[in-house]
Amino acid sequence: MTRLTHFRLCPHSRSIRLALAEIGIEADLAEERPWEQRPQFLALNPSGELPVLELDTGLVLCGAYAIAEYVAEELRQHPRDDRAIELFPGDREDRAEVRRIVDWFHRKFDREVSREMLFEKVYARLGGQTEHAPDPHMLRAVRANLRYHLSYIGFLAHQRRWLAGEALSYADLAAAAHLSAIDYLDEISWDEYPAAKSWYARLKSRPSFRPILAERIPGVPPPMHYTNLDF
Repeated sequence: MTRLTHFRLCPHSRSIRLALAEIGIEADLAEERPWEQRPQFLALNPSGELPVLELDTGLVLCGAYAIAEYVAEELRQHPRDDRAIELFPGDREDRAEVRRIVDWFHRKFDREVSREMLFEKVYARLGGQTEHAPDPHMLRAVRANLRYHLSYIGFLAHQRRWLAGEALSYADLAAAAHLSAIDYLDEISWDEYPAAKSWYARLKSRPSFRPILAERIPGVPPPMHYTNLDF
């Protein structure tokens, strides 16, 4: 059986969970706290990063980029009638734009927003730093970055049907994965970004999102609107 090692609030992991659900691939979930740096996990992925996908063939794929590209290529070579979407649709130019936006979120957004926000508000405490108090100066900078990114999402969503073009793609799933993690922490003022909100509402309403929206971090409840599809 295919197995995905993930952490429930990790945006990279969420993006692959969404992708697998959208294309109809079932995977057993094994949760890992990557900050613990367990030897067993490091033996599986020496980088110590999530997600990791183990296929029933014995192949181990590490990282969201590698997993998404491998799965997309596999489905191109062996198409399935029940596939809901293509992760990288269109011609070479279209796929290049998908990859650009995926990189925007998995690298730039992660570096400027997700990584610091999750550490300050969740990971430090879960990692045993019980006395850790979120750094207000860091959070102020991260929130400023977040506003910039939400404005850019709104710009793209206003210009196109989906973020990378006319077709839903892995770019949308990567972006939604990061935003969903930040939204869990009640850090997004959606009404200030109507175009981004409308785009996210369409994604949030898809069946692939339901398992993610149902999960909780002990001691860190999400806001009331988090699971509301008409938020």
